[in-house]
Amino acid sequence: METGTNERTPTTPATPAAPSDRPARPGGGNRGGDRGRGPNRGGGQGQGRGKDDRGRRGGPRDRDRERGGPEYIETTVYVNRVAKVVKGGRRFSFNAIVCVGDGMGRVGIGLGKSNEISDAIRKAGENAKRGMIRVPLMGGTIPYQVFGKFGAGKVILKPATPGTGVIAGGAVRAIMESAGVRDILAKSLGSNNPHNLIKATMTALQQLQSAKDVAKRRGISINQLFGIEAKNG
Repeated sequence: METGTNERTPTTPATPAAPSDRPARPGGGNRGGDRGRGPNRGGGQGQGRGKDDRGRRGGPRDRDRERGGPEYIETTVYVNRVAKVVKGGRRFSFNAIVCVGDGMGRVGIGLGKSNEISDAIRKAGENAKRGMIRVPLMGGTIPYQVFGKFGAGKVILKPATPGTGVIAGGAVRAIMESAGVRDILAKSLGSNNPHNLIKATMTALQQLQSAKDVAKRRGISINQLFGIEAKNG
């Protein structure tokens, strides 16, 4: 009985694969061979639209600076934290009062609410810019005495001589400085709640009228309004 030999049958060496005639795509060498993705796709560094490109775009404030827009004076008057009791516990949020003015007679107030302090202040500033009013000024002060009331808040504003300064406190001072008033006497006669106090101040400022408007309504000139022509005649 013949037995098999342990000798192995010689194998034919593998033939090297022929080089492909298809040109290599740029960005090859990744997983998948020629089907690999390019460096700009998904990397965020290419010229395509990506999150990095959107993040580098200037916001509204940057565009206003480039266009030479007006510079506003923003003052945060009051920030309050409130809580809402729900089934699972308490949910805290914030509301902010912001005063915005250009320092040349225009001023506005706004209220913003959000779960974050920064968002509440931003919303309040946007609301204040949309509701700005014009305050007539005479040499850095108001033309005459006015009285404003809102709810339980009562405010009286009196003109002052140059060099007096802003004699006011809290919310009233913030509004006067934002509007560009340099000399004034203010007194709070009612509640010191910032919400009522700031709205009472704006109510008083809305009552102010310039000499030009009063003379036009009466049908006379500004000199006749102040009695200058009567004294000369």
